Amino acid sequence: MKRTIVMFVIGALVLATLALWVFKGHFAWNIQEMVMAGIVLIVVGFAVYLGLSRLRSHGRGEPGEDELSKTVMMKASSLAFYISIYLWLFIMYFSGKTTLEAHSLIGAGIAGMAVVFVLCWLGVKLFWMKNA
Repeated sequence: MKRTIVMFVIGALVLATLALWVFKGHFAWNIQEMVMAGIVLIVVGFAVYLGLSRLRSHGRGEPGEDELSKTVMMKASSLAFYISIYLWLFIMYFSGKTTLEAHSLIGAGIAGMAVVFVLCWLGVKLFWMKNA
């Protein structure tokens, strides 16, 4: 139960930081910054979904993480790891051909890893674990 509450607290803190950045910072409303904000919203939405599913399981008296959810998370994380390696190779290859700064490329790589994990989790949950 403590991990579920921590997920909601961290999600709220990330959303508050995003709101501060948009309203008080120098948010330019260009494509790059809107994509970054969208990626943050996708990742926080994923965390909220996982937190709500754990709360529902806790309300029914079930464990928050059963064997199926652990298996889905394990398969999704291993697949996301392998795809992320190729993502970083792609970023390293194009780092010399682009004018982006190093910290922007690193941030894009980390955000890309988060999106890859969410997509792998969705793929494993929807398509590969039907008869498991």
